[in-house]
Amino acid sequence: MDIKLPRFIYIIGFIILIILIFLLYLRFISTNGLVVKEYNIINSKIDSYNGLKIVHFSDIHYKSTIDYKDLEQIVDKINYINPDIVVFTGDIFDKKLKYSDNDIKNLTNLFSKIKASYKKYSVMGDHDNEENYKKIINNSGFNDLNNSYDLIYNKNSKPILIAGISSGTKNINEKLLDINKYLLSDKADYIYSILLMHEPDNIDSIHDFDLVLAGHSLNGQIKLPFIGGIIKRDGAKKYYDEYYKVDKTDFYISGGLGTTKVNLRYFNKPSINFYRITQK
Repeated sequence: MDIKLPRFIYIIGFIILIILIFLLYLRFISTNGLVVKEYNIINSKIDSYNGLKIVHFSDIHYKSTIDYKDLEQIVDKINYINPDIVVFTGDIFDKKLKYSDNDIKNLTNLFSKIKASYKKYSVMGDHDNEENYKKIINNSGFNDLNNSYDLIYNKNSKPILIAGISSGTKNINEKLLDINKYLLSDKADYIYSILLMHEPDNIDSIHDFDLVLAGHSLNGQIKLPFIGGIIKRDGAKKYYDEYYKVDKTDFYISGGLGTTKVNLRYFNKPSINFYRITQK
């Protein structure tokens, strides 16, 4: 005897199938591939550095949805751009995952392969284990800019100031102490200034930088049409989108490479940012 199921059972089954396919898309399609977001920043102060190329990557959350082969391709893409400066704004790791000595070795190897004609810089993220973070950064040619600054020189021109603050939303003035000492000193003589940080909401405590670059927010990770990013993390409640103009500061936030909390993305592919700074 044939048993005829009620129509609503078929409807429920169809809805469940659509939801399952959608979730599989968010997990395995939207988290793959790489987008290079290119931005032209116009600033008359850039002088002899006209055409300066900066690559900004962030929030790998290694082994979440980014594995060794993915990171190899990302490194190749960064090097293909042939940047003058490379910056990383935190979260190599993810707190919910465990990492072996071999993972640290592999990450150090990949970070070492990233090339920049001037220098490479980094600040630590809230998911980063300090000991492992320093092993990778200090052994791969990156300059750790947590609560410090550096000057980039081009021939006989005045330098570019690049500074960084460590992860966290408290004691910002304390973190900026050494940087502000330089900014207020007689030695402060530069043509353009850049600040790296992890949590975007710290921008409200920052002043007098031409360009600020941050990570952490993943631009909301899951984006909905007309709504934007819907996952707003502590430290990225107010500022989470790709770009803001804050007073006279150009403020860019990386969409990141990996995922955290939920291994899903939507309308928000893994990405790196490529900035070209010109006078006009």
